[in-house]
Amino acid sequence: MPDVRVPPHDEQAEQSILGAILIDKDAIVDVVEFLRPEHFYKEGNGAIYKAMLSLFEKHEPIDIVTVTAELKKNGDFEKVGGAGYLTELLNIVPTSAHAENYGRIVQDNYTRRSLISSAAKITEEATTGEGDVKNILDLAESEIFAISQYHTRRDFIPVKDALAESFDRLDELHKKAGGLRGVPTGFTDLDNRLAGMQASNLLILAARPGQGKTALVLNIAQQATVEQKIPVGFFSLEMSKEELVDRLLVAQADVDAWRLKTGRLTDEDFAKLSTAMGELAEAPLFIDDTPGANILEIRTKARRLQVQQGVKLLIVDYLQLVDAGRKFDNRVQEVSLISASIKNLARELKIPVMAVSQLSRAVETRGTKIPQLADLRESGAIEQDSDVVMFIYREEEPEKWGERILTKLLI
Repeated sequence: MPDVRVPPHDEQAEQSILGAILIDKDAIVDVVEFLRPEHFYKEGNGAIYKAMLSLFEKHEPIDIVTVTAELKKNGDFEKVGGAGYLTELLNIVPTSAHAENYGRIVQDNYTRRSLISSAAKITEEATTGEGDVKNILDLAESEIFAISQYHTRRDFIPVKDALAESFDRLDELHKKAGGLRGVPTGFTDLDNRLAGMQASNLLILAARPGQGKTALVLNIAQQATVEQKIPVGFFSLEMSKEELVDRLLVAQADVDAWRLKTGRLTDEDFAKLSTAMGELAEAPLFIDDTPGANILEIRTKARRLQVQQGVKLLIVDYLQLVDAGRKFDNRVQEVSLISASIKNLARELKIPVMAVSQLSRAVETRGTKIPQLADLRESGAIEQDSDVVMFIYREEEPEKWGERILTKLLI
């Protein structure tokens, strides 16, 4: 005889939450934030709760009469069991005092069923032998992560709890005697202006091609990891890890980049590079150079990196190369989703995220080529989602090509 397992559910809890709301309409306030119609195992119970939610949203009374009318309007009255079942629900519980507990039981069972469903999907993908193993692993992580995020949505917290956390941070700063509150960039003036890169912030570094965006974020990553030993995750969608490492070596060893690229290194260069390699090898810098990485992949890898390595800063180079993971009607909508997702990632991990962004060509057509917020390429949402926007600006002086040219960072 086959082993037929019934998915996790608690019919009594489902009936109890519905009964509690029927005898006390205010009970829905205790569960509306986390309980959804699809959480109910019995379709009829979900339809009743959906009718209750509709009445609640319209600020109408919730009782057996109004729920009956709403169910009839939706064509669900007979499907749920009619007047007899609604009357039965009224007598299930004597009080609405435990409404939230009943709702949590219903939600917990839904989460269990979701886990079983995801496990089955992962098993199917792994068993068929089709597709890349890496993609299956990403699917597994994203499935479980999505369930985890949905199940653990935040609620209001008393201000006294937030103040306690704030006091702990201020106390730590006081002990540091003027130290930075955020992750240092390594540039004194910039750190003084920002007080370091703050947790949960999205920082945008924008410029036209060839202005030194990657060089600057690499310098910041180098300062944080080599000098401060702060773990940093670097998503490079434009350059390979080999190119990035070469740049890091040049900066750390202070040797000529052209000599490194052409192999015309002196004995002194080799000595410097050897020392630099040792220093960089000890740096907690983690590079991912997956081309065309999608936002879900970045989110999954970043979360894993924080758990495993305690990463304190993420860098994405660059934003417009991130794949949204699905098709949109236009590029603006796509970049808007990517921007919002990266900001949410910063909030979720409670660390600063610095994203490099391209500027539109409009900046080249103006009389003054000083970049503005409106020049952020392909989406005004980048401006809205970011906490700090920085522009690299370098005046074009052809007569000085080959010489050192002053570069400004506009905040």
